[in-house]
Amino acid sequence: MHTPPIHNNIRKLRFHRGEMTQKELADKVGVTRQTIVAIESAKYAPSLVVAFRIAHAFGAPLEEVFIYSPEADPVK
Repeated sequence: MHTPPIHNNIRKLRFHRGEMTQKELADKVGVTRQTIVAIESAKYAPSLVVAFRIAHAFGAPLEEVFIYSPEADPVK
């Protein structure tokens, strides 16, 4: 099993936004709580639109929410 090339700071950002719940974030973004759980745990990579919606929900740039690690990407 390889390390996913995209990591995120969603948990940290939720904490710094007054302990925003996964459900609250999901409602803001228009996805299910289970989708947020999967994205937050790096088991699922969101679409570009959903990634931008998540960043917008936090009022943060995309690069603050999602981090791409090229060294972990099997396709180089």
